[in-house]
Amino acid sequence: MYKKEFEIRWSDVDANGHLANSAYVNFMSHTRVEFLKENGLPIKKLLDNGIGPVVFSEQVYYFKESFLGDTIDVSLAVSGLSENGKFFKFEHNFYNKQGKHLATCDITGSWIDLKQRKLTALPTELQHKLMDLPKTDDFRQLTKDEMRSAGKAPKDLS
Repeated sequence: MYKKEFEIRWSDVDANGHLANSAYVNFMSHTRVEFLKENGLPIKKLLDNGIGPVVFSEQVYYFKESFLGDTIDVSLAVSGLSENGKFFKFEHNFYNKQGKHLATCDITGSWIDLKQRKLTALPTELQHKLMDLPKTDDFRQLTKDEMRSAGKAPKDLS
């Protein structure tokens, strides 16, 4: 299991004195960037190919509090990929040093062509690296339709 360690700083806590939801998002984002880098998909290589990651949704489930000065681990594994790797689902888990499960988060996303501003699959070489990433026990193949399975879609004001 891939994991990163973080110490909870003053800027990471909210008015209740526990880890703020925005800090969870920041810790996950940093963990994903490092995970991709350490597994052959560094952001620079993606950008050199004109591609960047985009997040569609983040669903966080909070179980236990953590506080200023605590050290926590944030793990990451791939829980779903489309056949061509265009769509992904990652699972993050948060643990304190006693091994207590603090939170979990499911993140869905894709890759965007930074010039055309449209979703795209990775080049073949990078697809292979993506397919080789560590996976959860309940990993499954994703379909395009699942990316809108929550029933949420844009509703422009006119």
